Amino acid sequence: MIAPTLAAAPTLALALLAELLPGHPDPLLRSSSSGVEGPGGVVLDEAEDAWRARWRELPLASEGRELQRRTDWMLDARGSTATVTRIEEPPTVVLENGIVRRAIRLAPNAATISLRHLGSGEELVRAVAPEAELEIDGAVVKVGGLGEQRNRAFLSPAELARLALDESALRLVDLRIGPTRAPFAWKRTRHARELAWPPPGVELVLVFASAEPALRVLVHHELYDGLPLCAKWIEIENASAQPLELGRLTSEILAFVEPESAVDERSAAWLEPNFEVLSDYAFAGMDHRTANRVARFLPDPRYETQVHYPRETPCLLRCEPPLGPGVAIAAGQRFESFRTWIVVHDSTERERRGLALRRALRALAPWCTENPLMMHVRSAERDAFRLAVDQCAAVGFEMLIYTFGSGLDAESEDPAYRARIREDVEYAHARGLQVGAYSLFSSRRIDDANDCVNPRTGKTGGTRFGNAPCFGSRWGEDYYRKLTSFLEETGLDLLEHDGPYPGDACASNEHPGHRGLADSQWRQWERSRALYRWCRERGIYVNQPDFYFLCGGSKTGMGYRETNWSLPRAEQQLHARQNLFDGTWAKPQTAGWMFVPLTEYHGGGAAATLEPLREHLADYEAQLAIHFGTGAQACWRGPRLFDAPETEALVARWVRWYREHRRILESDLLHVRRADGRDLDYMVQVDPDPSARERAFALIHNPLLVEVERELRLPLYYAGLRGSAWVRERESSPQRIAVDERGDAWVRVRVPASGRTWLSVSAIP
Repeated sequence: MIAPTLAAAPTLALALLAELLPGHPDPLLRSSSSGVEGPGGVVLDEAEDAWRARWRELPLASEGRELQRRTDWMLDARGSTATVTRIEEPPTVVLENGIVRRAIRLAPNAATISLRHLGSGEELVRAVAPEAELEIDGAVVKVGGLGEQRNRAFLSPAELARLALDESALRLVDLRIGPTRAPFAWKRTRHARELAWPPPGVELVLVFASAEPALRVLVHHELYDGLPLCAKWIEIENASAQPLELGRLTSEILAFVEPESAVDERSAAWLEPNFEVLSDYAFAGMDHRTANRVARFLPDPRYETQVHYPRETPCLLRCEPPLGPGVAIAAGQRFESFRTWIVVHDSTERERRGLALRRALRALAPWCTENPLMMHVRSAERDAFRLAVDQCAAVGFEMLIYTFGSGLDAESEDPAYRARIREDVEYAHARGLQVGAYSLFSSRRIDDANDCVNPRTGKTGGTRFGNAPCFGSRWGEDYYRKLTSFLEETGLDLLEHDGPYPGDACASNEHPGHRGLADSQWRQWERSRALYRWCRERGIYVNQPDFYFLCGGSKTGMGYRETNWSLPRAEQQLHARQNLFDGTWAKPQTAGWMFVPLTEYHGGGAAATLEPLREHLADYEAQLAIHFGTGAQACWRGPRLFDAPETEALVARWVRWYREHRRILESDLLHVRRADGRDLDYMVQVDPDPSARERAFALIHNPLLVEVERELRLPLYYAGLRGSAWVRERESSPQRIAVDERGDAWVRVRVPASGRTWLSVSAIP
């Protein structure tokens, strides 16, 4: 059992801790002969001396610094450099970048006392909580925090002054400060935005300790330059001679201000707080919300002054896995948790919140801006594959994928087969193309010994996809080895991975990769994370149908229904524009794949099919324009990209067009009018960088059978344009337009029946 009170810890235990952790020669890990015991004794004094010495090296927070930022960070984040400073009384450390600020009080113990957006001035924290909470050997261990708060509705200076030491919690013994560190490498092998990795900023590590047995918990905080984005995760060090059982962990506890005043019981959904949580522990979903597995908004039972009579307002954030981890931390070993990131918003407006999320995702997973033009070839036979290679090279595509159903066996260990695939991959490489392969993990049955065991029945089957193998089974371990060696030996550049989904917990006690149900989800996630990190470190692109971006994944589904490709071609185009509009609120367009089957798919006959391509050039062009014009790549699935000189010329022309406008097309998207078949629909891309040639772009679609002339609004605020700008329709001469104080401009356009036009906006002609 853990005895978490550091104040009563014997000096001998700290000496043992130093001996077992030679790589951490912290000044707190030294023995003392004074023999003073108990709260306020020598061990407490030595530990406090350690963190105070480092804390005093920090610069003082600026006196009288304005709390509200006067410029919009989305337009100009220059000068928004993350720093760590200190406040003298009470002793506090402050992470701040001019956009968001997190303040952590250090004495008599460490606890977050403020999380504030400096643009809006909104304070999110209303009450203190421990920095983390663990279940070790069946006992709850609080990491940091302060004593009981009398009124949990607010943290006034008077309320803060009343807070005393929580004797039951692990104590702060040291702190460390440095730059952000990349959790894994990113090998850049293809076009992407010029983004730094890791995102520049600062890291603060708070070190907490116990003595019986020797336990240290490192709480990591990061804050990044130019973003309202802060990270957190924990590490647990077992410096005892015995393993520690980590049943549960909570890495973030935030008593936040309730976003609404509801008095009575309610059945409708509660309003969400003005922040969102991202995590690398995310699966079984294609967006950050459906894939969320750790962020839980719960009632705060100690918040007695809230207006909701049953006291069930969800105003307490707890970040913890739904199951486990349930792992044993061996003697002398270290455990690292999942990571979470809080995106602090300064608005309730959907577009602005979406922009903040998209920028956060690009910073935390910059590989999601890799956006290759890709074809899915339906056959792995040499002649069919090389025909597709030649066509892709002819029109300027950048990647070719052995698609699902192509016959490629990525689990084959046959040396001759691997050599043949490598020859074809090298053929593509010689023509400037990268090559990828599809591999199915989930939605398949192996056998009773290797499939996930349903904890409700004790048998296989009945899980998320009926049957699915367990990544911790012997088959799963073999699969990992086979797949990674296949990728290495063949020289493939992309993995399109259908699964695994660690949402499938496994109750087997026989699998070598996990001990039982309690650790099954965690261990499968660790293996998935390891696979995608392995790919990222080797420059291998990853298409994955789950939200694995923060583990190294590149792209997930935009969001569509496959059977809609059995509809008539004009309806497919409307659906595609709707899917693109809806799928880009919370992720960049470069992070979501679309799908365009060139041959019949799910039925529909000739009315639904683009092949023969030369007979449906208008519909083919519409699909090229829809996807290229949004900056989103589709999986063009079929045996070929063109079937006649005129088809080849069409595809090549749109590829050239895309590359000419690529920077702006892959920039921030604004949602203006969703496709409905009734009127013009369009989105606008914007780039506030003054050095950008194009600052805004709009591709406007007309679904009607008649020409439409209309004056349209161009939202140019997020392009950083004011007063005036220059607009060019298609290849026409630029015209000067007025931009009002809100950043809006109005432009008259004429769009042909069932056609399109585009506008390019710049700051100078």
